[in-house]
Amino acid sequence: MRDEGLSSYTIFGLKAEAESIAPGLHVVATPIGNLRDISLRALSTLAAANAVLAEDTRVSRTLLAHYGISTPLVPYHEHNAAEMRPKVLKRLHAGEALALISDAGTPLVSDPGYKLVEAVLEEGIRVTPVPGPSAVLAALVAAGLPTDRFFFEGFLPPKSAARCERLALLAGVPSTLVFFESARRVAAMLADAAEILGDRPATVARELTKLFETVKRGTLSSLAAEFEASGAPKGEIVVLIGPPSAETEIVHDTVSLDERLRRHLTRMSVKDATVVTVEETGLPRRQVYARAVALARGDE
Repeated sequence: MRDEGLSSYTIFGLKAEAESIAPGLHVVATPIGNLRDISLRALSTLAAANAVLAEDTRVSRTLLAHYGISTPLVPYHEHNAAEMRPKVLKRLHAGEALALISDAGTPLVSDPGYKLVEAVLEEGIRVTPVPGPSAVLAALVAAGLPTDRFFFEGFLPPKSAARCERLALLAGVPSTLVFFESARRVAAMLADAAEILGDRPATVARELTKLFETVKRGTLSSLAAEFEASGAPKGEIVVLIGPPSAETEIVHDTVSLDERLRRHLTRMSVKDATVVTVEETGLPRRQVYARAVALARGDE
């Protein structure tokens, strides 16, 4: 760790000395909006580290300054990751303790940190998780949808055709589906999901833990219409979609759909195979067509 005289943080107006931390990479979760959501352990780790690897140092500097932490910030993001990884590994081999954070929430979830963790572990260096805020879990517990099983997809493709293909693959997943989405695409994404998955219950969570936090619940079609009418919202978006019903789950089984389509595609065009499969399964045409196109191209 750094010089003990510098390893401190300020909370509730009081200065606290940071506890020493072991050499290695410490993956630290930070607030997704409300700065008060950070843990005491996270503050102590950030203060005690030799350096903090940050996705955007401008964003992270605000957090560290708020808690009186003077640890040097080092940029680590998708554009410099390949160049920075060897340098980070060299520092870790020298016995330093480094903290990895993202702009918000738990690192490695839809950010470039996982390749660094993979490389660090391959070198036999210790990786220590410091858990905390997560937009995925915050949205899930407020959604009013089943929480016993959930599937985190991250961002769907931005173009409708590719997005529908991916949604078709997820149609049979017997879990609540969780997505990140850009504000300008959320209405189109919800509309595509309604057409491919059916009009399932869904939740759109926006600006979680921040001043203008909103959590809207409804069906996919009603939410799509609402966001289409109101225009693109501001802020970070998490979309959650309920699992298929028990009956739908059986009919929409992805393997069965693929088997039917592969069989038909050996002797039919994509269009004809789609028509026949829709008649056999009762699945939405767009879902079946998207999957047929993917299989015809050789996609898994």
